[in-house]
Amino acid sequence: MEHQINEEIRDAQVRVIDSDGTQLGIISSKEALDIAVSKELDLVKIAPAANPPVCKIMDYAKYCFEQQKREKEARKNQKTVDIKEVKMTSKIGTNDFNTKVNQAVKFLKGGDKVKVSVGLQRRKGVAIHSEISTDLLEQFKQAVAEYAVFDKPSKIEGRNIVLFISPKKQ
Repeated sequence: MEHQINEEIRDAQVRVIDSDGTQLGIISSKEALDIAVSKELDLVKIAPAANPPVCKIMDYAKYCFEQQKREKEARKNQKTVDIKEVKMTSKIGTNDFNTKVNQAVKFLKGGDKVKVSVGLQRRKGVAIHSEISTDLLEQFKQAVAEYAVFDKPSKIEGRNIVLFISPKKQ
């Protein structure tokens, strides 16, 4: 956000706040600028919509630096949530199933969402064994239930049945 500083402030009267936070009252912008120059600081318009506009006497370069530092810190603390995918088929073995469950639990503990997809077998354009795939997803739900929240019920997307899972809030 760009602020008007020093000579850019064209208002006749402004409410001025000193660098230590005390209010100097409503004075002309020329007087306020003279006070700021005498203290070797800048006059910065911080609330242009107010009537009269509010200006503060401060070190503008230091203020900008601190703003950038705060924004950088906020970006650093931000966690991006990725969607990880676990794919299975309806003919998956027990050990492979357990491996997929462990993989999904690891993703959930890391704070990522998980998309579980079970590929449907097709013969002549017709999905077969869809009830087996649905049962497999139910088993998967039970296996990860203590770590997960189920966003919405499973649904068929093309040749797959998919289920979206989010990590539980601790």
